[in-house]
Amino acid sequence: MSRQQTTEPDMAMTDAMSADDATPRGALAKIEHILRTQSGDDPAAEMTLGELSDAMEERAFGLLILILALPCCLPFVYLLPQLVALPMVVLAWQMAMGRRAPWLPDALRNRKLPVAGLLDVVDRTRRYGGGFVERLAHPRMVGLTGDRGTRAIGALMVVPCLSILVPLPLTNTVPGFGVSLVAVGLIERDGLFVIGGLVIGLAWVLLLAVGGPALIYYLVGLMAG
Repeated sequence: MSRQQTTEPDMAMTDAMSADDATPRGALAKIEHILRTQSGDDPAAEMTLGELSDAMEERAFGLLILILALPCCLPFVYLLPQLVALPMVVLAWQMAMGRRAPWLPDALRNRKLPVAGLLDVVDRTRRYGGGFVERLAHPRMVGLTGDRGTRAIGALMVVPCLSILVPLPLTNTVPGFGVSLVAVGLIERDGLFVIGGLVIGLAWVLLLAVGGPALIYYLVGLMAG
């Protein structure tokens, strides 16, 4: 009897440790795990945004925004940024409105994304230093990622997300990188990452807004003269 009482807690503890070991660590690993679990071994598999959102559970905002922002911050990635920019704006606005979980209208929820393309983006992100960056993230300044903090984060994040919607040079990569840092900060409860991402995204948009017209004026004058 006593032997059974001592072994059952040990078995429960062992199961819990095994479950923890099986859980992917790091934002990119979590995204890759979700994509591979949902798609199986089908190289032509597609996933809807609704399926992605449902699979990401309690950290759906951070994970979903990150997976949508990654194609925007890598060079030589085409088409995907145009597909994901509007859902990013919608998600950021919902955070600003205080929603606890993402809600997508049917038109966005049913939008299909290629799993192979997303996995390739995750792999390229690791090669370009994303794996190193995510290892730096850990819980700190966690108050910024609480309920009130996420409202302010969502409102500020709308600006760089809108910039990604603009189909012009220089409007995607840097804002996409900033939004990605914010998303990693939300996932890992890292307020420093959130602040850094917002500063990068907002500063770049401000730079484009101030310097863009001057640059266009200069180029037009150069061509005319």
